[in-house]
Amino acid sequence: MTTPASKTLGLIGFGQFGRLAAGILKDRFDVLVADPAPDAAEQARALGVGFGALEAAAARDVVVVAVPVAAMRQVFAAIAPHLKPGALVVDVGSVKMLPAQWMVELLPAHVDIVATHPLFGPQSVARDGLPGLRFVVCPVRGDRHERVAALGRELGLAVTVTTPEEHDEEMAYVQALTHLIGRSLVNLGIPDERLATQSYQHLLELCGLIGADTFELFTAIQTQNPYAPKVVEAFVDQARSLLDQVAAKRPS
Repeated sequence: MTTPASKTLGLIGFGQFGRLAAGILKDRFDVLVADPAPDAAEQARALGVGFGALEAAAARDVVVVAVPVAAMRQVFAAIAPHLKPGALVVDVGSVKMLPAQWMVELLPAHVDIVATHPLFGPQSVARDGLPGLRFVVCPVRGDRHERVAALGRELGLAVTVTTPEEHDEEMAYVQALTHLIGRSLVNLGIPDERLATQSYQHLLELCGLIGADTFELFTAIQTQNPYAPKVVEAFVDQARSLLDQVAAKRPS
């Protein structure tokens, strides 16, 4: 059942996740999308949400920034002059320390800030539905992270409240390592073999989940999480060490 929209929400960015977010939130908010892509206005109309200039979207009660992490600093600087007192600004980036730092640095003191990470995308929602998927909430400024967490629970998400630092440290394993393995397998083009074991089937499923992700997302996960390089390098070193050990056992 559709509920009346009681608050206005500006959605900056209308890529894959932006469209997913708009579809989820449009029954709870009056959503206005801002995105420079040529087909963004048409896509917004097709989804049943408004479309307007960045300045208009930034002047809403809640502002959600759903652009690649590499573009976030520029977007935060652009929306800062247009944010109204008492507004709530939320990002949905895959790393949290840098966006949180940039928001504190660039956004005016009269807005509250919550950093979030939905650990899902359109493919996961289409396959499994929204309930039970994970959603991370990081308090940055003000106490409205509790409302963001409550909304996530209302949507059926499994909500975790943590710090940006704790998030990124965990994500170095959960995301950076997983995406490195998955994208390597996607690039390798591993086949759906007739004799596939359950373990191999899991690898195929990983390829299916990660294969549609953009290279921008992969790059952000690997380069903008300060904990990622150590974990990834340790994995590569272990793989190389194992192969060296195997090579030493080969008959001469």
